[in-house]
Amino acid sequence: MRRRRWIPVLAALGLLLAGCSGDGGSESGGPVTLHFQSLAWQQESVTANKELVKEWNATHPDVKVEYVQGSWDSIHDQLLTSFEGGEAPDIIHDASDDLADFAYGGYLADLSELLPERLKSAIPQRSWDTTTFGGGIYGVPFLQEPRVLIANAKWLRKSGVRIPTPEKPWTWEEFREIAKQLSGKGTYGVAWPLKEPVSATLNLSLSAGGQLFHRGEDGKVTVRFGAADAVVPRTVRDEVNTDRSASSTTLGMGGSDTLPGFFGGKYAMVPLGFSYRQQLAQQAPKGFDWQVLPAPAGAGGLAQGVSPQTLSIAEDSPHKKEAAEFIDFLLRPANMVRLALGDWMLPTGTEALKDPALHTTKDDWATGTALAAQLRSAPAQSVRGYAEWKDKVATPAFQEYYSGAIGLDELRHRLEKDGNLVLARYQR
Repeated sequence: MRRRRWIPVLAALGLLLAGCSGDGGSESGGPVTLHFQSLAWQQESVTANKELVKEWNATHPDVKVEYVQGSWDSIHDQLLTSFEGGEAPDIIHDASDDLADFAYGGYLADLSELLPERLKSAIPQRSWDTTTFGGGIYGVPFLQEPRVLIANAKWLRKSGVRIPTPEKPWTWEEFREIAKQLSGKGTYGVAWPLKEPVSATLNLSLSAGGQLFHRGEDGKVTVRFGAADAVVPRTVRDEVNTDRSASSTTLGMGGSDTLPGFFGGKYAMVPLGFSYRQQLAQQAPKGFDWQVLPAPAGAGGLAQGVSPQTLSIAEDSPHKKEAAEFIDFLLRPANMVRLALGDWMLPTGTEALKDPALHTTKDDWATGTALAAQLRSAPAQSVRGYAEWKDKVATPAFQEYYSGAIGLDELRHRLEKDGNLVLARYQR
């Protein structure tokens, strides 16, 4: 779910350092100033965020919010630097899978007693689970997206394959067979953009009953790679190396990198985040007919792991109460819908999800909204040391497995043995 498009990092850091220090209000009782660092990057989303800030400021003369532009590309390191330097913004936009170490490190405020009941009850518990660590709530999950299949609709109709729906999706076995049917000379049934393979693999594996991370009675987490965890990786590997129904060249690509080939008729389907529809709507050639399909289902149904976008409050902020009030305003149902539409994502709020704008056939909003109830906390959500495990162990292991360089036993060995050594250092 997290965006990795480029935003000028130096500009973002300069704005942050220039505007995120001080106590945010004069000792003489002047207006309180809150710094809200947003990671919105699409123009529609930036506009929606800035408009909401403007609307707040127009009705709250005693609490002024200043918008600060951040970047997904540098958010973790930039926040760490700002926390340690005492320069953190009051209100922090991030993703839930980036919060655990900050929460355990004491950098984020526990929101349990700061948030109003209205906001707490507006968002389902399954979403709150993504931002709850050690019994405290360290972020408000507000935007989320399922991973879906973006398909060439004309290609699918011509092939005569069964078109899956949220009510009757393909199984992983059926998906593999259909990918073979859709392949031809110089064309592929599917393109897997797996430049960053870990989160995509783990999140989709929930549909097959996979979990990978297991917490014992002592609270410690260990990695166990079982049969259910192997369903999705084996499907991808077999499509690439055995069936030749998936292009091997896309394994090192990001999602956007596959779009030219998709538009050019090289791939029938591409697994992408739901928000990629914005790029399709803007970039697809005239007359190109695309559609959204649910990802395949397994023993776990359509369950899928997500790491929602979040809003947190810095522990060092002297104005936590006012910051919480702004977050409550920003995430009122109608406002949450505005943010979701601007980002081409789904709101977490139950009432917001009912908005008619999210149930239209245009751009297949209805297909994504139908999947919202199946979204679950990503398996690695609260695992301390996950970032190091992912970078040093899991990413190279999955990359080698998908390319055919190692087999399933070696993949399991690396994820478990090497991975548990890494996690153990964070759990002493």
